Amino acid sequence: MAKQRIRTNNAPTPGGPYSQALEVDGWVYVAGQVPIDPGSGEWVEDEITVQTERVLLNVKAILEAAGASLGDVVKTTVYMTDLNEFTAMNEVYAEFFNDESPPARATIEASNLPKGCKIEVDAVAKVGASES
Repeated sequence: MAKQRIRTNNAPTPGGPYSQALEVDGWVYVAGQVPIDPGSGEWVEDEITVQTERVLLNVKAILEAAGASLGDVVKTTVYMTDLNEFTAMNEVYAEFFNDESPPARATIEASNLPKGCKIEVDAVAKVGASES
């Protein structure tokens, strides 16, 4: 079982000893993504909807670099600092995962995300799953 490191300039550079994603036997494991604009390297504004969109664009870019798509995602974990913002986050999330078989998801309130961001999302995808 060989693992392949996935790397794209269209998502933030990892800030530690981890990969943006790894692909193993057609499965893609995307590391938790935070609301950093990969073009500027800057954190996006504080609004949960803006942060959610940026995070999911980062996830999408990494999946594309692995030859996958959002439609191939089978599981996500959403970490939020304030579950009172769940409805606003979920509206943006639904724009990205809008097919009849959205991924399984866990949403967890986390008190201390990196650099004070409001949301982090990781994902697991099976390359080609949306074509089955």
